[in-house]
Amino acid sequence: MDDKTTVKVAFATGDMRHVDQHFGAAVSFSVYAIDPTSSHLVEVTQFDRMVMDGNEDKLAAKFAALDGCIAIYCQAVGSSAVNQLRARGIQPIKVAPDATVTDLIETLQEELRAGPSSWLARALEARQRPRDEQRFDAMESEGWSE
Repeated sequence: MDDKTTVKVAFATGDMRHVDQHFGAAVSFSVYAIDPTSSHLVEVTQFDRMVMDGNEDKLAAKFAALDGCIAIYCQAVGSSAVNQLRARGIQPIKVAPDATVTDLIETLQEELRAGPSSWLARALEARQRPRDEQRFDAMESEGWSE
């Protein structure tokens, strides 16, 4: 797999074949590494069943499971979770009820070969930039100013 075009994506799935789960109530995520010509399952993370009660503290484990992913494919996702996912550089993607993991992987591979859509292009570009969260502090300590 080519590191420049390999992406990690997650699928909210109960049966490992269909994207059939709401992000917040998902019983498991399957995470795949995908490049233009191949894909492989990286990991499966399972969660305890959760009540859809609006308590966002329970989402921490879900966000942690998506570390390194550029997208999560799911049946639905709440607006607050969308904002938190995007802040982490993860694109939530709502899919049709009958969507299969295999079909979604093939569609993503076609997009990687033909030229990425805007969200995928942003995700690929963001991966190329260093994630130095302290860079502004370092610049200030060096006497940098606007």
